[in-house]
Amino acid sequence: MAPRILLARHGQTEWSLSGKHTGRTDVPLLEEGRRGAKLLGERLHRAPYDGLAGVEVRTSPLSRARETCELAGFGERAETWDTLMEWDYGAYEGMTPAQIQAVRPGWLIWRDGVPEGESLAELTARADEVVEWARSGERDVLVFAHGHVLRSIGARWLGLPLDFAARIRLNPTSLSVLGWAYGEPAIESWNETGHLD
Repeated sequence: MAPRILLARHGQTEWSLSGKHTGRTDVPLLEEGRRGAKLLGERLHRAPYDGLAGVEVRTSPLSRARETCELAGFGERAETWDTLMEWDYGAYEGMTPAQIQAVRPGWLIWRDGVPEGESLAELTARADEVVEWARSGERDVLVFAHGHVLRSIGARWLGLPLDFAARIRLNPTSLSVLGWAYGEPAIESWNETGHLD
């Protein structure tokens, strides 16, 4: 069996709603985010997932991801893992892209990175660590984490440079599945939010 990785982005927070870069600041879920987490859990507990028996589960230690994991019904099975924490945005923590553009015109996080925070190389290394772990056994894995780190994992699963992540958006409480096609790493599904309708 070729292992797959299921990616669950945390539910909506006040900062994600306003577009603020939320790295290591521990912002709680909004009620909408808690509702979305429960709906995601319902989806993962019915066909074709059926509760994902035998799947190894890990979550970022930040409360927005941990609570999403718990509300989705995987809290008791999940191991917290610092590698799944969001990008450390350094001096840009809490700023919106528009605010950053005002002081640094033309800025693109996936190309230019962030001052006083985690480098592109450091984020790539963390994403590679997750990919290596996911591929290390004959079982699927499920992770609860954050938008930019999950997009980074998506790019690296495909063997692409980190800047590919600029092209694959992720909404709060979305579900994505990375697997295989013809023996090559592939996206099975991306940014699915049908459970929120």
